[in-house]
Amino acid sequence: MRPLLIVKSGRTLPELARRRGDYEDWISAGMGLGPERIRIAHVYENASLPRSDAVAGVVVTGSSAMVSHREPWSERTAAWLAGAALAGTPVLGICYGHQLLAHGLGGRVGPNPRGREIGTVEVTLSGAARGDPLFQELPGRVRVQATHVEAVLELPVGARLLASSDADPHQAFAVGDRAWGVQFHPEFDADVVRAYLAARRELLLAEGLDPAALRRAASDSPHGAVLLRRFAGLLRD
Repeated sequence: MRPLLIVKSGRTLPELARRRGDYEDWISAGMGLGPERIRIAHVYENASLPRSDAVAGVVVTGSSAMVSHREPWSERTAAWLAGAALAGTPVLGICYGHQLLAHGLGGRVGPNPRGREIGTVEVTLSGAARGDPLFQELPGRVRVQATHVEAVLELPVGARLLASSDADPHQAFAVGDRAWGVQFHPEFDADVVRAYLAARRELLLAEGLDPAALRRAASDSPHGAVLLRRFAGLLRD
């Protein structure tokens, strides 16, 4: 069987990686896929990418990089990702991957005018999500984990808006019936997001946010895991 390709755009926090693993570990566990089903491309280290028809699907991870900085490795990945999506390969872009997919397909990405979004957030699904192959098993309002300062400011032409939050009107979108971007992190649990709150504490205080209150409000939710399992079920044989 063809593997799932995890396009790794960066690393998680070093202390968290030592204790819990990294993005690819959480994604593969959430999808119920063993290492024999996974291929990883470290694109932020200039790794090459395979032909999209050689993989069962693609997941693009988060990153501390910024899509708006237009780094060469990121621009190359954006072009490859757009080609994979348009060719019908199942694609799931997470956080940075969500923004990169939008950028590659002609959308606009930049600093979120509403500021940083971090912690456990409530996301409202649109009417289009009800019949969407990935989102249709989720309720109208979901709780998920998030941490980002950039956002998709304009969706690509023809994209369907699937979800919004108070801090980001473009929490999720779809292009065609096999490519999705989600600004939130379906692979995170409350422990992971609390680690980000601790690591960003001084930044949060400087931005007028309350890291202690955000930490108290952080909670686990099944909704991200539902989405990951659903995507695993949509992979090509």
